Amino acid sequence: MSIRSNSRTPYIEAARSRRSFITSSLATAALPMIEKANLIAGQTKPALIATDPLRPQYHLLPMANWMNDPNGPIYWNGQYHLFYQYNPHAAVWGDMHWAHAVSPDMIHWRHMPLALSPTSQGPDQDGCFSGSTVVRNGVPTILYTGVASTTPEEATLRDGKHNFRESQCIATSASPDLRSWVKSPRPVIQRPPHGVAITGFRDPCVWWSGTSWFMLLGSGFAKVGGCVLLYRSSDLHHWEYLHPLLSGTWNGLRGVDPVDSGEMWECPDFFPLGSKHVLLYSTERKVYWTVGELDSQSMIFHPERKGLLDTGAFYAPKTMLDREGNRILWGWIPETRPERDSVQAGWAGLISLPRVLSLQIDNSLGMQPISSLDTLRMISSVEGPLSFDQFCGEAIIRFARSGQDLSVALGSANRVYLAVHFRSSFPHSIFIDGVELPIAKSQEELRQLHIFMDASVIEIFVDKSLAHTKRVYELDLDSSETRVSVSGHRDAAVWQLRPISPDRLTTN
Repeated sequence: MSIRSNSRTPYIEAARSRRSFITSSLATAALPMIEKANLIAGQTKPALIATDPLRPQYHLLPMANWMNDPNGPIYWNGQYHLFYQYNPHAAVWGDMHWAHAVSPDMIHWRHMPLALSPTSQGPDQDGCFSGSTVVRNGVPTILYTGVASTTPEEATLRDGKHNFRESQCIATSASPDLRSWVKSPRPVIQRPPHGVAITGFRDPCVWWSGTSWFMLLGSGFAKVGGCVLLYRSSDLHHWEYLHPLLSGTWNGLRGVDPVDSGEMWECPDFFPLGSKHVLLYSTERKVYWTVGELDSQSMIFHPERKGLLDTGAFYAPKTMLDREGNRILWGWIPETRPERDSVQAGWAGLISLPRVLSLQIDNSLGMQPISSLDTLRMISSVEGPLSFDQFCGEAIIRFARSGQDLSVALGSANRVYLAVHFRSSFPHSIFIDGVELPIAKSQEELRQLHIFMDASVIEIFVDKSLAHTKRVYELDLDSSETRVSVSGHRDAAVWQLRPISPDRLTTN
């Protein structure tokens, strides 16, 4: 079953650059001199970024430059804190820092000072990669992967361009707003388990259970498959390796990056949900979920069901608990346009809207946008022409009760941004932009299609069973009105949404 169109190619390139360090000289070699200067110094003017019609208005993203993985989200002292991978110097991957934003509601954000930066001659001298934030004895603590150049023999990250030693590092904060962090000079895990040859060693996922802390690390075995390695600790500083929690299968392809071949899993996340446990991992430029049972005595995970988390431009997710105890998912929405376009724009990447995870009756993973997004709603339309303005809106379309096909199109009079079609005849199918996507539910069970459009990003939800994220760069700037055309539905509603910033730069 095909779940991708040919437009996936630029997405693969964008995701691959997550770990492909690009120096300023290499990335700018073919650019005009003025673009080289802007790229190296990160000097794209804020006024140009603020007026960029492709820049989202109610998603979280930095004021400029490159961002990728969400890191260490946590609810602390009445505020939501979200960190993410960030290059403060350019709109391309490289020189990874942890940026920091804070919110009272997971919708409106304020940028904070950088949380983590590489330390010269330290274990993270070439980058502060992804990780988790936990609280131990009242002290907020970040565990993250530091990378430093090394010899090929000592490297745990080899992608044909770099030889990086990955180690697991720790930092703590004593400030009430998590404004400042103090790093330990020594890693808490310096190298992989003795005698284990692995294809990666990064992105710690950390949690407390019973009387111990546990950590998962993304890893894998050459020509065997990706895996997540399980560790245990009593104090977050001294860790004992246990075993792989779960392993996968190599796809048989040969390449320099083991993530592309399924020989390495990155960005794992593991958590209880309902009566089960859920493992998320990213590999082959897709994100998978696995629901199963965890034996808390042996710490063996028994998978039962598996699926794709999002069938579009979505990668490297991370979860947290909100103030009510709901499991909230954040993901990186990469660019799918050529890197040169991002360089000229001065920004690249954004964070997905917060999504609530749930366990379905069939033990599959359910997902839907948080309900409080409705606080952004302004003008609505439920009859006659359905539309919103400035490429900033939301639509809910409810399926007909009878066995009717459903068709939905978003676009202007001259251009279609999104086309969705549900085929009611058995076997039931959903097509987005002509590409059939996997669906496990019957037509009678499908209730609604929920769409968010925010400039160049569209997030689509079919009930709780399917999510698809799309990037759109060919907007009809001669007509900022986006029309929602529907047939075969029971009812529909469309809202104009309120931007979270007056200048598309997110709140300072």
